[in-house]
Amino acid sequence: MNTVTARDLGIDVTSADGLFRWLLASFLLGKRIRSSVAVQTYRVLVDQQAADTPGRLARCSHSTLVRLLGQGGYARYDQSTARRLHALGCTLASKWEGQLQGMQAGFLSSDDFKRWLLSFEGVGPKTLEIFMREFSQHHD
Repeated sequence: MNTVTARDLGIDVTSADGLFRWLLASFLLGKRIRSSVAVQTYRVLVDQQAADTPGRLARCSHSTLVRLLGQGGYARYDQSTARRLHALGCTLASKWEGQLQGMQAGFLSSDDFKRWLLSFEGVGPKTLEIFMREFSQHHD
């Protein structure tokens, strides 16, 4: 599979929920696994579990996330990835829309937003690069 885009996954990145789904996909795609496995895992999380908002992801238990990651073929780092996904959902449930609104209103710079995303465990330069590729097209 070549470069996966938000459009490939049916994600509309013009809304906060769509951007969260793209961040979730970017989180999975940014890991050292085949992109087809990341896409399948994304589909399991979003299409089968409806973990498509920060709050819904936060409400998934660790064991549920491990099971869903396994269903997607994401078995190698399932324990640590499940923990990181849960933490991401919990924090973003209260801060995601505020951060996006801060960017839109000009109170938060693009660099500050990037630093904020990088502060999450499991969000590294590759995940940020993937996410920003789509984000920048619609929000700069």
